[in-house]
Amino acid sequence: MKIYALALSLLISNAAIAIDVEYTATPITIDGSVENAWHKAKWHPMPHLMDGTLPDSDNDFKGRYRLLWDENYLYLHADIIDDILIDTHPDPTDKYWDDDALEVFIDSDASGGNHQFNHTAFAYHIGLDNQAADYGPDNKPHLYTDHLVSRWQRNTTAPYNITWEVAIKLYPNDYQQGAQNTPLKLTANQVIGFMLAYCDNDGSEVREHFMGSHEIQPVNGSRNLGYIDASVFGKITLLPKNN
Repeated sequence: MKIYALALSLLISNAAIAIDVEYTATPITIDGSVENAWHKAKWHPMPHLMDGTLPDSDNDFKGRYRLLWDENYLYLHADIIDDILIDTHPDPTDKYWDDDALEVFIDSDASGGNHQFNHTAFAYHIGLDNQAADYGPDNKPHLYTDHLVSRWQRNTTAPYNITWEVAIKLYPNDYQQGAQNTPLKLTANQVIGFMLAYCDNDGSEVREHFMGSHEIQPVNGSRNLGYIDASVFGKITLLPKNN
């Protein structure tokens, strides 16, 4: 527990990173294809090593993302280059972090803090089967696929980019496992904790690369802190509708 307490007390560079997110009056169709509404959203890179080793090349892994919002969802469009797709665990709650997966970190009120075995924040590991897993208060992994809609398509020509779209519901800090929980209605000027990462496995027993959107200051040599501590997330601000 000492490492977690230290992580909470760190002054990290992500606190200064703020991303503005445009409103979309037209809900995004989650189908893994790009529609016109996405063109007003700004791209952001995923260049930071969070675990493992750096990819050998852009064909091995390269990622970027953009965001939009409406009252019901935070929308994510990730553009991923990954030359080898791996999903060796048919049970989506078993070692999902060692398969190729898009990991979306959400802290609905940007309050930070330890969330490893509670739901003050989520670390959604979205597998290639579009199911989303995270740990619950019982220290066991669970599926939270009903919190989001996820679809991806892979281009048929080199470099075979993956277009991955996700619509994510946000929940308050008092979310209760197994209960009826009402998603939040999103509002202009709302500040949300957010970070994005990609688990990349090229054929070994564990992922080789874990690349993310935000720089994390290491604690005892580890940058893999997002699934534990929401204080390492960045922050996004939902812009007014008429912006």
